[in-house]
Amino acid sequence: MLTDKTMEKLRVLTESAKYDVSCSSSGTVRGGKKGMVGNTVGGVGICHTFADDGRCVSLLKIMLTNYCMYDCAYCVNRRSNDIKRATLSVSELEAITMEFYRRNYIEGLFLSSGVVRNPDYTMERLTAIVRDLRLVHRFNGYIHLKAIPGASQELLREAGLYADRMSVNIEIPREESLKMLAPEKDHRSVFLPMQLIHQGVLENKEDRRHYRHAPRFVPAGQSTQMIVGATQDSDREILTMSSLLYGQPSMRRVYYSGYVSVNTFDSRLPVLKQPPLVRENRLYQADWLLRFYHFKVEEIVDDANPNLDLEVDPKLAWALRHPEVFPVDINTADYEMLLRVPGLGTKSAWLIVNSRRFNRLTSFDLKKMGVVMKKAKYFITCHELASEFGQQVAGINELRPERLRPLLVSKAEQKLAAAESQLSFDFEP
Repeated sequence: MLTDKTMEKLRVLTESAKYDVSCSSSGTVRGGKKGMVGNTVGGVGICHTFADDGRCVSLLKIMLTNYCMYDCAYCVNRRSNDIKRATLSVSELEAITMEFYRRNYIEGLFLSSGVVRNPDYTMERLTAIVRDLRLVHRFNGYIHLKAIPGASQELLREAGLYADRMSVNIEIPREESLKMLAPEKDHRSVFLPMQLIHQGVLENKEDRRHYRHAPRFVPAGQSTQMIVGATQDSDREILTMSSLLYGQPSMRRVYYSGYVSVNTFDSRLPVLKQPPLVRENRLYQADWLLRFYHFKVEEIVDDANPNLDLEVDPKLAWALRHPEVFPVDINTADYEMLLRVPGLGTKSAWLIVNSRRFNRLTSFDLKKMGVVMKKAKYFITCHELASEFGQQVAGINELRPERLRPLLVSKAEQKLAAAESQLSFDFEP
């Protein structure tokens, strides 16, 4: 039974945890087991819900405590902030998780914490919670656990045996910017636990090749988060860091969080009327290009364009900058080239490659495959491609990029981009 005091702590700690977006519930399968409670059948994790701000919240997202020994400028739970504080005991958090699961409120847990006393003390309590949930309460649902930078290798390895996914947040892509906003932290303290988790995943994979029943170690890999707009770091620097992280097979996702002005009194931070959500969205789109569309960072952003275009998505922006590679013949181009055509996704590109073996494709076939012809028609040629009046479609080389761009950018996109570009990003010296 949850008491009023416990429920009040719960309200405080779930509110403190809402700014961490690096949680996802997919990537692992835990089938139902006799004597165990819960499962993540099908690999989709759990049912998804949405927070008031529109972010996807799949789990009971809570902090063990919002007290913290660090004074990071961008964090609402920083040591110097005068906010309501609360701490749950290990048994209280376990009881909340099991009670919420039995009531069908949640099917998994996202657990983080402020750092109190020292990293090992905090990590030891987090590890005790996930260990008890698995072994004592027999909880078999999804668990995402935040690893505490600076914690010992032994604690991280033990926690990895019970958690499905672990994460350590980088927060700021450049060491200089991180030192400015969080003088007590450095990138080494973040990369070290990441490397330990990565090594544990690789060792566990090898163990399971020889011993079928070897316990799994962080089967859903790890994730991290970077804050967007708290510093003057460019999109190129952010995406370069993401690309390096994706070089590790255990890194499943890099999340991007538009900075929310929670500490307006700190002169090191920009004054924003609203979070840079359009820029955040463009970074997610660029991240998708890195992961699934075979793009490299220097193709998306470069010295001439260090920041992403807010009006158009990154793939369309690349196409407008490189008219010389178009038009692409749908019936002869390879898969990698098809992926670079605006309006074509991975699924439609795969369907094109497999379908054209039997017949030459027309615009009618492309529409049935889900190709967004509103964009694609300017960048492709096929067996038959005509406008609604039967006239030949003018491509990017006939119209030229500067004339084509207004045709592809909606008024709503222009309005959102203009509003965000007018946000105040002034940093005081």
